[in-house]
Amino acid sequence: MSASLLLTADSMLVDGALVPDAWVLSERGVVTAVGRGAPPRDADLAVSGTLAPGFVDLHCHGAVGSAFDDDEPDWDGILGFHAAHGTTRQAISLVTAPLETLVRRIEAAAAVCRADDRVLGIHLEGPFLADSHRGAHDPAALQPPSAEAVDRLLAAGDGHVLQLTIAPELTGALDAIPRLVAAGVRVAVGHTGADAATARAAFDAGATLLTHACNGMPPMHHRSPGPLPAALLDPRVTLEAIADGEHVAREVLALLAQAAPGRLALVSDAMAAAGMPDGAYRIGSLDVRVEQGLPRLAEGDSIAGSTLTLDRAVRTMVEAGVPLEAALDSATRAPADAVGRVDIGGIRVGARADLVALDGRLGVSGVWRDGRRVPARA
Repeated sequence: MSASLLLTADSMLVDGALVPDAWVLSERGVVTAVGRGAPPRDADLAVSGTLAPGFVDLHCHGAVGSAFDDDEPDWDGILGFHAAHGTTRQAISLVTAPLETLVRRIEAAAAVCRADDRVLGIHLEGPFLADSHRGAHDPAALQPPSAEAVDRLLAAGDGHVLQLTIAPELTGALDAIPRLVAAGVRVAVGHTGADAATARAAFDAGATLLTHACNGMPPMHHRSPGPLPAALLDPRVTLEAIADGEHVAREVLALLAQAAPGRLALVSDAMAAAGMPDGAYRIGSLDVRVEQGLPRLAEGDSIAGSTLTLDRAVRTMVEAGVPLEAALDSATRAPADAVGRVDIGGIRVGARADLVALDGRLGVSGVWRDGRRVPARA
């Protein structure tokens, strides 16, 4: 771990604001001082552009031709690819699978969580999803959240299940949510056909996230609003957004940012094709084709994850008219706060020295995790 690191920057994101002519000092991977103007010693690097906290991704399935659901995932390849694009901490997202298969995958992911603090924990996107809004999830493996199934998944995770997506209209879901919350799991409403009242009931039961807002749920209608406005109106809820301009139109991304300030968390939802050319891939047990960077199921045409990285998500938000500081906040503090990680997601004394340097076009020019430079990749 780097003993000392001092970076200066044209501007730096501090407490949600872009501070000009700023600097940050870290010792042994932890921020020890933040300031403006003349730094306390010569800088190790002067960042020409913006310095932000390292990005935090709560929803990611893979990259570079590998997925976390594979029998032998390329853990370092996936994590390294996303880190080179600014993501310093991320979740391992697993898609729906038969329970026995999912248990094995969770056990393997839990072992990685124990050994690698780049990983926040495990996100289970399934199997407790609604068939009506399953998207790229195997319909044969969907099931209601029985107490037995919930306990098996929690036991396999051994304390490393960070988040679980659930359709609250399923039988047993409103009983499962407080059971999961009591075990330390953040519960997300998603892949659901729930009406607004059922979504509110889920939030009252302890759910605090909305999985990829607008996707995998009914569109908002003025007489049948669905889960989206229920989440927007609830200050306890953080809304994920896939900001690639395909999953959600730029105008709607801007509306989400305005309607839920400080509660929008950018996620990649990246699958194996991220960082790879167009072609044939798989997500879970389903075949996917990628054309012009957008994955879709080979049968059914549903969007099947993304090839997004969080640096591109930030650029998309800015292109949509969202102020840079709000876009960066959505990739840093908001997701960190959503899972209770006060040690990441911000440049402040006592936080980990996770940092990303962005040039004038918001391209990544440098990444540091715990004060150490992250190798650049394609």
